Amino acid sequence: MIAVSSVDSPIGVLTLARGPNGLLRLTLAGETPQSVADDLLARLGRRAVEDDAALADVRDQLGRYFAGELEEFDVELDWTLTTGFRRACCEAMMRIPYGTTVTYGQLAADAGNPRAVRAAGQACATNPIAVIGPCHRVLAENGFGGYGGGLDQKRLLLALEGSLLVA
Repeated sequence: MIAVSSVDSPIGVLTLARGPNGLLRLTLAGETPQSVADDLLARLGRRAVEDDAALADVRDQLGRYFAGELEEFDVELDWTLTTGFRRACCEAMMRIPYGTTVTYGQLAADAGNPRAVRAAGQACATNPIAVIGPCHRVLAENGFGGYGGGLDQKRLLLALEGSLLVA
């Protein structure tokens, strides 16, 4: 079974999905439990049901993160929705410490291909587990870069972690 739930946050309503192997999705504002369930059915051929209790621990940890009380999540992650170099980038993102940032070039190198800077950017853009998979900690070499939820969300997350140097 795949469980979906939503949680309010300072960056909007986030939608979560967990399967038997861990958290599959954490989407930014704009997606709903139903849209995530539909996507998972199309991509994995598995139905998802709304179940807040099945994601209570993730909801709690996100609440503590946004309150500035949690720096490291303790959630089993399932990277099934990403493969190849994108998956390597997502796994490399998990090694970026709280309160620090890296460039897309550094992420590409950490994922095993220093020349694949644009591909690292695409991996961030398609990261299925936002916030916990901290793509917000990845910046462009000469600027802020992008963010799926918008640059205001990226700024808020970086400021929360104390790593925003320029507003």
